[in-house]
Amino acid sequence: MSRWGYFVRRLLLSIPVLFLVLTFIFALLRMGPVDPVAARLGPEATGAEAERMRERLGLNDPLWEQYVDFVTDFLVLDLGQSWVVFAGWDVSSIVINSGPPTLWLGFWAILLPLFIGIPLGFYAGLRPNSWGDYTASVSGILWQAMPNFWLCIILLAVLRQTQGGGWFGFDWYTFGPEIRSITGTPDLAFLSWSNLVGPVPYPTGVDWGALAVDIKLILPPALVLGSASMAAELRIGRTAILETINSNFVETARAKGLKERAIVWKHVFRNALIPLVPVITNEAFLLIGGSVIVESIFNINGLGRIFFLAMIQGDLPLAGALLFIFTLIIIFLNILQDFLYTIIDPRVGYER
Repeated sequence: MSRWGYFVRRLLLSIPVLFLVLTFIFALLRMGPVDPVAARLGPEATGAEAERMRERLGLNDPLWEQYVDFVTDFLVLDLGQSWVVFAGWDVSSIVINSGPPTLWLGFWAILLPLFIGIPLGFYAGLRPNSWGDYTASVSGILWQAMPNFWLCIILLAVLRQTQGGGWFGFDWYTFGPEIRSITGTPDLAFLSWSNLVGPVPYPTGVDWGALAVDIKLILPPALVLGSASMAAELRIGRTAILETINSNFVETARAKGLKERAIVWKHVFRNALIPLVPVITNEAFLLIGGSVIVESIFNINGLGRIFFLAMIQGDLPLAGALLFIFTLIIIFLNILQDFLYTIIDPRVGYER
């Protein structure tokens, strides 16, 4: 089976998952504890007003027609309107406005573990039973044991104590690009765009100062959000190196006279990455849930914080639409994981 055939097969297998999620969201909206009419008009709405709203929302139609219309709207990305959090706003507009901060946070929360956790794990695996190995391993276990909400609070307290010099001899607010607050939503206005001459505008320049400010503002929450991933990648990377470096094909390469550096780079590292692929993608799933806590504490107006507000305020259309978007992301990551497997390990086939 070719890569494209495998890709189509995975997409087809994802269709039942999507319909199960859509059915769950529909049941939650129509049969859940929150009345759509009362949520829009309030509990004091008169009978005539309530009836007009029921007609407007299509609640008087047969249930199967409501389900077909609901699924059709979601499949064409007509996600409806918010009831409470952004009353009357289209959910698509909310996602467009709040999605970039979440993507920016997720990008750095994945990038930091990749460039910190994996190198430390490989370093510990190449030097087993050394002080560096012990330090990295113990640090990884302690880091993974600390919950995100606790890390958020501790990190905020420590960074605020640095104002004016503080305990550590540097001021985080003025270290590098100056910032007024360590919480808040990044502007993400560091790219300048062309005027719309063709069908799609394109970036024409970068404001490096604004980019540095946005990176500095997102680093603390990204470090907390990626902490569990960093620790997991460190431990599994160390174990993968230890298993790979003692394999028969590595001993054969040494017997053929290959230099140790060539063995490590061409044989050990590539094979050690194989068990890390599902770890990286599975940790990306956890970032979706973790962003709810981190964005709320760091006051980032992203999708995670909005999902939290929608759930506690009973804004079921907004929460359901975000749940649908999160499902699409997870399905995409699952397909990406399978492709990365086949790239890193040619022995993995498509006949599954």
